Order: sequence, then C-alpha cells, then structure tokens
Amino acid sequence: MKLFAITLLVGWAALAQPAELSVRVTDAPATGELVFQVYASANAFGDFRDPAKEMRSPIRADGTYLISDVPTGDVALLVYVDENNNGVLDKNFIGIPKEPLGISNNYRPKGPPAFSRAVFRVTDNETAAAEIQIYKVLGERGRLGVGAGVIGRSSPYVGSNTTVLQPIPAITYNGERLQWLGPNVQYGIAGTGWWRLAASASYRVGVYEEDDSPALAGLGDRDGTLMAGLGMRFEVPGGINLVLRYEHDVLDKIGGGSATARLSKGFQAGWFRIAPQLQVNWLSEELTNYDFGVPPDGATLIRPEYNTGSSVSYEVGFGSFIELTEDWRIVLSVSAEFLPSEIVASPIVADDHVIKGFAAITYVF
Repeated sequence: MKLFAITLLVGWAALAQPAELSVRVTDAPATGELVFQVYASANAFGDFRDPAKEMRSPIRADGTYLISDVPTGDVALLVYVDENNNGVLDKNFIGIPKEPLGISNNYRPKGPPAFSRAVFRVTDNETAAAEIQIYKVLGERGRLGVGAGVIGRSSPYVGSNTTVLQPIPAITYNGERLQWLGPNVQYGIAGTGWWRLAASASYRVGVYEEDDSPALAGLGDRDGTLMAGLGMRFEVPGGINLVLRYEHDVLDKIGGGSATARLSKGFQAGWFRIAPQLQVNWLSEELTNYDFGVPPDGATLIRPEYNTGSSVSYEVGFGSFIELTEDWRIVLSVSAEFLPSEIVASPIVADDHVIKGFAAITYVF
C-alpha cells in the first residue's frame, strides 16, 4: 500500500509538471534587459497588455532563455528591449511600440497585432521552442503608407439628402513622435507609457453647400478649415483608452474651437480588430453657428435668424482595422453623432443625428 501511494505521488508530480518555453533571441543589443511576455488572449495581445506570463532577464551572450510555468494551449510570445528600464513597453501617441521587439512566428505587424498570426501551441509537460528576431517596428525613419481614402458625412439639413463625400489621398506616416493618419496629424510631446501628450491638427470638413437644399439658399457654402491643439491619451485598466483633445481654428476661417473626450476598447478576431467607442463633443458658439445657425444677413420670412450658442453632443461608433497582409491594411471608422436640442431647433435642421465616417486602404512600406 505504501509503495502504491509513493508511485501515485510520483505519477501525479509528473502529470503536474508545468510547461516551459525555450527561446532563442537574435539581433538583440549586446547589453541591456529583455522582457518576455506570453499571451493567451487575443484581446490582451492586440494591446500588448496583461500578459499571462512575464519574465525579465539581462541580455545573454548566447541568446538562449528559459521561461518556466508557461500557460498551455494557444499562446503568442512578445520579447522587447526595455531600453530605458522603466518597466513598460514605450509607445508613441497612437500606441505603436517605440522600443525594439520581436514576435513569435517572425510576425511583423504594421498596425494592431493579430493573435492568429503569432500563435503557437504549448502542451502539458513540454519544453516548447521559439525563435525571436528583434527588430524596430518603426524602422530607422518611421513607416510610410500610401493609398486612397474617403471622408463622409450625412446631411441633417431641411430638404437635403446630400451626403458629403470627399476623396482624399490616404498617406500615413508613423514615427516615434510624428503620426500622420489621413486628415489627422499628431506630434508626441511627452509620455510613452500609460499616458501620452501630443500636439494635434486635423482637417475639418465643410458641412454643406448652399445649393444642397432650398432651405440653405443664400447662406453661402460652409467650407473646411484646419484645426490644431493638444491631445492627451491614457491607457486605463481593462484595455480601455481615454483620449482628451482640444483644437482651435488656426486659419480663423470660422473661429472658435472644439473639445472631445473619447473612450474606446479594442477586440480582436483573427486579422480583424474592432474598437467600439463613445465620445462627447463640445463646440464653441462660432463653430456651432457656422454649421447650424442662421446669421442676421441670412434671415428670411421663412427662415428666421437663429443663434445656437455653444453645444454638447454625444457620439457612438466604432473603428476597425483589417490586416489583409503584413503590408496591406484597411482602416474604417463610422459613428453617429446625436445633436442637442438647441441645434435640432434651428430652422435649417431636420434630423437629430449625423452619420460620419472615414475609410482607407493603404500599403505600408
């Protein structure tokens, strides 16, 4: 009986032996510290947050490392060089890693990473093997993308069913500090971890032309302008991103400014990523009246003068990223903005919402 119990305990210990992962790392710097992160969740891997296992190690001359107690099943491995020893993977304003890294299966994404392209299987009582090549995601001079895109906006105006569609060249650039994504530009000022501060600029699309509807006749075309200001980005627990931004009409075509607060969270499904978002918008009186008011010189018997004042609106939507290949990608953003009562009461407004969107296909070098 005693022999049987010993045999049972030895057998149980063998079955309970945790998995290990033997990693060979190439092209790492000669000195410094590497951080190894094992992910078992597609959503966590998509944000490079909350790994199932993390290990830190000084860089070894032989390039070999052993990670113990690795979760079994489908996992992905990230290895990065903690260049400033701050304990986090440094990122630029939009969340692209700035520090050298490597991903399992020699996967080199040029956007949010897809778990399905980096995944490999680890089984019980196994020492699995992986080879990781360290590289700079942003290269030596950043990443340039070219393609075609379109900005769209529905018309909430009386008698108008026109949708504003404006084709634009979808030129993108991602560097450590500078990011140019379609109609938006950011330049990182401070922060690399859970918070980042950037200067920002964006092209504001004109909302209507006076021949879109008889109700708009005589008001003149509403042209676009350039907005610029500051933005703050925070990565809060649970993979939620908070972005706060204020921008002002720097060309003074309209005057005034706008502020936004946006919450978003990304979800990964294969090579498809979707990020639902909730946003609050504040527009100054100048901008709100330019879009929805009736100035004294535009008033008629059937279209009285109307001053909207400043306004606060709410917006729900989603952004998505489709990784066709490591080089080709589709970016899509669609949202519905719900207009406040002071705008809906305008004599030129018929709808209480506006549908807005941006879509582009790009090739990243």
